Amino acid sequence: MDIKDTARPLDGAGVSAFLRSLPAEPLLLGLGEARHFVAELGELRNEIFRHLVEHEGYRSFAIESDCLRGLVVDDYIATGAGTLDDVMERGFSHRFGTIPANRELVRWMRAYNEEHDEKLRFFGFDGPLEYWAESPRQALTALHALLDDPLPCTMETLDELLGPDDRWTNEATVMDPSQSIGQSADARRLRLLADDLVALLDTQLPRLSAEDRERAALYGRTAVGLLRYHHWLADASPARMARLTGLRDAMMAANLRAVAERGPALVFCHNLHLQRVRSSMRLGDLPVEWWSAGAITGAHLGDRYAFLFSAFGTVGDDTPPPDTVEGVLSALPWDHALIDTRRLAEAVTESAPRVSHDFAYFPLDPAQLGMIDGVVFLKEAVRLD
Repeated sequence: MDIKDTARPLDGAGVSAFLRSLPAEPLLLGLGEARHFVAELGELRNEIFRHLVEHEGYRSFAIESDCLRGLVVDDYIATGAGTLDDVMERGFSHRFGTIPANRELVRWMRAYNEEHDEKLRFFGFDGPLEYWAESPRQALTALHALLDDPLPCTMETLDELLGPDDRWTNEATVMDPSQSIGQSADARRLRLLADDLVALLDTQLPRLSAEDRERAALYGRTAVGLLRYHHWLADASPARMARLTGLRDAMMAANLRAVAERGPALVFCHNLHLQRVRSSMRLGDLPVEWWSAGAITGAHLGDRYAFLFSAFGTVGDDTPPPDTVEGVLSALPWDHALIDTRRLAEAVTESAPRVSHDFAYFPLDPAQLGMIDGVVFLKEAVRLD
């Protein structure tokens, strides 16, 4: 089979044709990043989202960024309150607010909402964490403020148990679990109170507006998830890092299921978090495996979840060998292509796995093609970082 027969140029018509080829209309369409901070992929993502909005009825966008910070962006595109500079600084985690394509996306979404009655929504779906984690203060106090008496505790009690935020956000806890307060008496009490507040929310849903219900549910998921994460930051067992990565992706998946209730939505995130197979990486000498947010979401949504894996040819000075999938795809006549993975799997049966010299690039594993719905291929990737 000619490799060209498996692909088409990456444009609006190609994206629509891809959607028609799926067994069901996805509620969530995942577009993966093989590497963060690649300018061209962000620009292509914006083009794809605009096409989905204008031709396929998509109204939501979700990105691998702090779910609570994402509320700042969502408020801005809904109301225009504040400045774009401030939104880009406060509305993103992981330095993603510095990416020009993200700025252009927020600007375009705001402009669209000014001109249309049916509004676009923006969601961060990562937890408020890196490998270390934020204080649960914002989530817990915001949930508490939305609920009515009788409450399981006062705001003053929460404030006393939380203490200074810097004892939660200590980055040294990543390498030294003894510095975490996640298993302290205060943290254990807060986990019980968070559970009580989430249970109370279920009993008070009828009195809340639709917006308050959505936000209260987000605050509840985030508070419980953060306290679980801090608990395992304080754990010294060999299972610690696998449990932490798994909990992070479980938080992502819970947020994605909430986004899916408003679907269809485009989801932009690293391939490792969106793929359906068990993810793995090395942290120093430690191999870590976990079930990704995509795998968990796929278990819930079935074929209403679809995943486009992104893959690159040349990344900086790293060029793929010709016998790898990326090497084969580099022979395509287009700089950007959309690949039918079912046909690609038939065409690259002898491909070798790529070993990249760019530690931040995660190559396409030919053995996983059967678990991917399509591939977005960039012949050359230019790094921003």
